[in-house]
Amino acid sequence: MKTIDVKELKLRLDAGESLNLVDVREPSEHAEFNVGGLLIPLGDIRMGDTEAIDQLKNQEVILYCRSGNRSGQAAMILETMGFENVVNVVGGMLSWHENFPA
Repeated sequence: MKTIDVKELKLRLDAGESLNLVDVREPSEHAEFNVGGLLIPLGDIRMGDTEAIDQLKNQEVILYCRSGNRSGQAAMILETMGFENVVNVVGGMLSWHENFPA
């Protein structure tokens, strides 16, 4: 599993890159704040409910959560499902808020 820090992610977003972002937090967390990722909670990924991203198996998929723990778990699961280029956001949205206060 590859990793990315929030500073590099923000640079890529600010540069207008088209990224495949997936938020693995719960809906309430996603509604509170997100960086534009598609919401697929970790529980859904554990159950194999990945239809929304199955077409991305050969593309970079960047996963984030609150701290980087759930997204790391999701990355490992997706790798076993055949996803070839999953990337975990180290520190998650906690790190995002530390580095880029609103």
